[in-house]
Amino acid sequence: MISSGHPPIDPELAAVLAQIGELLPGSVTAEMIPAIRAARADLRVSDDDLRRDGAVEFAERAIPGPPGAPDVSVLVCRPARLTAPVPGVYYIHGGGMMLGDNRGAMEMMLDWIEELGVAVVSVEYRLAPEHPHPAPVQDCYAGLAWTAEHAADLGIDPARLLIAGLSAGGGLSAAVALMARDFGGPALIGQMLGCPMLDDRNQTPSSHELDGHGIWDRTSNLTGWRALLGAAQGGPDVSPYAAPARATDLSGLPPAYLDVGSVETFRDETIDYATRLWQAGGVAELHVWPGGFHGFELIAPHAALSVAARRTRIAWLRRLLAGVNPSGPVAASGRPLGR
Repeated sequence: MISSGHPPIDPELAAVLAQIGELLPGSVTAEMIPAIRAARADLRVSDDDLRRDGAVEFAERAIPGPPGAPDVSVLVCRPARLTAPVPGVYYIHGGGMMLGDNRGAMEMMLDWIEELGVAVVSVEYRLAPEHPHPAPVQDCYAGLAWTAEHAADLGIDPARLLIAGLSAGGGLSAAVALMARDFGGPALIGQMLGCPMLDDRNQTPSSHELDGHGIWDRTSNLTGWRALLGAAQGGPDVSPYAAPARATDLSGLPPAYLDVGSVETFRDETIDYATRLWQAGGVAELHVWPGGFHGFELIAPHAALSVAARRTRIAWLRRLLAGVNPSGPVAASGRPLGR
């Protein structure tokens, strides 16, 4: 049964939404993409912000893209004065498959660099609708392969490489993890899927709950998937590398952390993906933040729910990087030992 309502938004988050509501684009349509891109260009993380008062060093690199495709831009950020290999995070930005660049939501990655001592490689993939599937995921996979191949030069320990992303980046991270499994590498020790965009079919109750209001509503989501897939969206022939919810086999994947708000379009598909990871014998930690809307921890970073969400992600990362997992130790392949 499809509900016409949705759970209540956390009161502290609702107050923030009320203050900034007029600044949000509302339902995103294809005609709005150029204007939103132009507006977001002014919000890019600056070089000074990336440096974190000297704690972080960074460089932009142009690396080979997929065969026959243009080069891919990656942003490499590391702890300053790096002297030994550190864990690596391969990061994929969000933006509904249509928006963003490799500096998107980097504040979270910079926090990880300072708190956990990791290096981060953030990829800038080609965007839909100008570049539909498979261009975005192929760029992301090419960037991961390059990162693993050049780990020593980057100061990254190749045995401690994980993938992370938010929203569309969460969906692309799940897709790249599937590709790494299916194509024989690179090995990943984990996948962090934040409010991931996983399912093009838009048939779950939560995909109907926000229609015409909220953050990333049903119209926005359909716009993103149609930009990526065109007429194939919602049909029978969509690849799991485009929409990971289409995958029929979720075995052999690295341990996953998934989180999502209870008041967002992606809630049910995220819960389903975690459930199917468990059913396939995999390792997954799932958090559904009560009253959270899409991207709440970025829009309202000081709210109590946002602070809790960030701390919980950090705690999972600490356990993962220390080789501690609720379901047992993790091999370099990303699979739990003994399976």
